[in-house]
Amino acid sequence: MLVAPSLLSCDFSKMGEEIERIENAGADLAHLDVMDGHFVPNITIGPCIIKALRSYSRLPFDVHLMIEHPLDYIDAFVDAGADIITFHVEASSDIDKTIERIRSGGAIPGLVIKPKTPADAVFPYLDKIGMVLVMTVEPGFGGQSFMADMMPKLRELRAECEKRDLDVLLEVDGGVSEKTIAAVAEAGADISVSGTGVFKAKDTAEAIRILKCSDDKDGLLLKKVLASKRK
Repeated sequence: MLVAPSLLSCDFSKMGEEIERIENAGADLAHLDVMDGHFVPNITIGPCIIKALRSYSRLPFDVHLMIEHPLDYIDAFVDAGADIITFHVEASSDIDKTIERIRSGGAIPGLVIKPKTPADAVFPYLDKIGMVLVMTVEPGFGGQSFMADMMPKLRELRAECEKRDLDVLLEVDGGVSEKTIAAVAEAGADISVSGTGVFKAKDTAEAIRILKCSDDKDGLLLKKVLASKRK
């Protein structure tokens, strides 16, 4: 399993140091949650913060947009240094146009589905994107309990990608920890997002090591997707 610690659970007064900490501890990506107070009932960070963090880390920036009109802000997040930009199928922007704007800017486009959204909502776009993020909590706040009943949805996505021979990363976000990672891995995820499970652990490196429970320890699929999906 590749591990993408969510900065939502870090010490916001020391974000530069916190992102250096997870990189040194073995993280594969840095997950950055962007919330606008409309699509979800919370407000977090924007492009200026991501741009400021970019100089602190060489990790790929995995930017999750929980905003109502993502198309309006894609250029700003690309310019800030996002490597992967995921946005919700439930948002108001045209999906195809948003995907194309992300790709034309040089980042990897991805789609996110809330717990109540079926897996097949992203099927028409799988050949155009590099990642699907399956939420295993309701988006908006960290520290929520893992929803194990989302695992059939993840299996459905894995089966569809394999049937169509597509290199699409499958990511899970919400309540992922050493207690839930086995279910996530068994269901076919490539990347686990963990906020509290990493940043609140006594030993950050050990927490990340425990979450890395698959054979792709060198991130070969991630490298392949990053290389190919920008084209």
